[in-house]
Amino acid sequence: QLQPVESGGGLVQPGGSLRLSCLNSRFTLDHGAIAWFRQAPGQEREPISCIQNRGDTVRYADSVKGRFTISRDNAKNTVYLQMNSLKPEDTALYYCAARPHIGYCTSFAVDYDYWGQGTQVTVSS
Repeated sequence: QLQPVESGGGLVQPGGSLRLSCLNSRFTLDHGAIAWFRQAPGQEREPISCIQNRGDTVRYADSVKGRFTISRDNAKNTVYLQMNSLKPEDTALYYCAARPHIGYCTSFAVDYDYWGQGTQVTVSS
């Protein structure tokens, strides 16, 4: 199954942390790239982070650099997004996206072939 499956969203106070998980196929982890996007109401879908097939190349949006960390656990076929120092403006629906056949990251949603259902992150006191 090539469609990613996200989990881990929820409600957190400003300054708190959450970890999102994205379960992928073995093929995608070995050959493709996996990205996280987010979309707030009334706004365009925004690229957040990406990890390439070998796992040693990662990308971050300026808005989350230094606060979010993307990583992978090959044994679990899972990519994680650790989110620290969360702010109210991080509130959005977070999506995991996969491009199984091309192993480098882009920031364009159209380049990703498979999308998860999304997981809601709400940062509020």
